[in-house]
Amino acid sequence: MQHDDVIWSIINGTFCSFKVRTKSQKFCRNEYNLTGLCNRASCPLANSQYATVREEKGVCYLYMKTVERAAFPSRMWEKVKLSRSYEKALQQINEHLIYWPKFIKHKCKQRFTKITQYLIRIRRLVLKRRKKLVPLSRKIEKRERRKEEKALIAAKIDTAIEKELLERLKSGTYGEIYNFPSHAFDKVMDEEVEEESESEKEGEEEEDEEEEEEEEEEGEVEYVAEEDFEESDISDLEDMDRLQGDDSDEESESSSESSSDDQDVKKGKKLKARRKRPRVEIEYEQEVDQPSTSKMRAKT
Repeated sequence: MQHDDVIWSIINGTFCSFKVRTKSQKFCRNEYNLTGLCNRASCPLANSQYATVREEKGVCYLYMKTVERAAFPSRMWEKVKLSRSYEKALQQINEHLIYWPKFIKHKCKQRFTKITQYLIRIRRLVLKRRKKLVPLSRKIEKRERRKEEKALIAAKIDTAIEKELLERLKSGTYGEIYNFPSHAFDKVMDEEVEEESESEKEGEEEEDEEEEEEEEEEGEVEYVAEEDFEESDISDLEDMDRLQGDDSDEESESSSESSSDDQDVKKGKKLKARRKRPRVEIEYEQEVDQPSTSKMRAKT
């Protein structure tokens, strides 16, 4: 015969394997506990008439225990599947617990409400995209790094061997001793020819661009002040003035002197061409009575 008060006095006073003590209160770890607290009203062992709500794989069930089945442990709990609709499930709880204590009925409804709330939360989280954390062991990472290093070394060796063999085939060291597929060799040769042709085209394009830039610079016109002339430019202009004055005064000189003057003029022109200065027109005015003076006027 089961006596609830005796069972509770033993559990509360001495020892219970489901009881957990804390500083503030005591908790119960029994899976059929209705509230999770260790007290007389919510203890599933010390109450012969007891009911609770449990969730299994997303489905809620109502469990009920009565005194008539206390002698049969395998058939002690009656299991009733609750509807997925919240209102219908509450109606089922009211129907099955119509003559039960109000405390058990209220706590069953409260527990069912909490379970439905966290089930809805789970469904929402499943629908959302989430990052999946996959644990990786250090041994596997080290193994993969070693494999990658070995693969890189093997690839370098293969490429070096291939280059060496191609060079030997080009030089003709093997001759006609070995039969090898000629298409691979021809392919490499074609690639080298293409690279050479591309490099030549690039060089030609660069030369064309330089020539175009020089032509553009020749056609440009710039305005230069007297202060911007360098000393070398002024000295060149004075030399030209002297040469022209000597030519006008000494026309009867020998051909050797005239040839030397022509060479000096050519040198001056070459220097001007190298410096790439803008074209300058020079006019000279000479007076007979007074010593020769030159005035320069630059026209662009």
